[in-house]
Amino acid sequence: MSNSPSSLHPEDEPFTDPLLASEDPSGFQRTMRYRLAEWEPDRAVLAMEILPRHLNRAGVVHGGVLATLLDTVGGFAGTYCTVPGNKRGAVTLSLTTTFLSQASSGTLRAVGKRRGGGRKIFMVTCEVFDDQDKLVAIGEGTYRYRSGGEDPSGVPVIR
Repeated sequence: MSNSPSSLHPEDEPFTDPLLASEDPSGFQRTMRYRLAEWEPDRAVLAMEILPRHLNRAGVVHGGVLATLLDTVGGFAGTYCTVPGNKRGAVTLSLTTTFLSQASSGTLRAVGKRRGGGRKIFMVTCEVFDDQDKLVAIGEGTYRYRSGGEDPSGVPVIR
């Protein structure tokens, strides 16, 4: 079997994230296939089409996938960068998750909102919705800025 575009399975097609054009998607983002749908100061939204790789043995989205969306959107919510071509980074210090319902098809939307913090640490609340706007999971996260991330202008992206 060749790796030409016509022979790739749809979920293995090349993947980019237009809102993160200044950097390549991480291997994990390519595997999960979430996209940054909206990004502004103190708020981020991710979208992810549910694929077979996201389902557990019961045929519903695995809790680890939901936790990933909560964690990821939380980090983005606190790291919007005001300078095009630069970026800000953060690491997760803690994440609480609560699973409220199930999803097995369609698109998930994760919304994160920065709620407070200081110079080095920030807190976020996050929610994941299915494509009927049913709340699937909620979370709260605490993050620490990576070096240079404390400044809203960020640091240059190194390729």
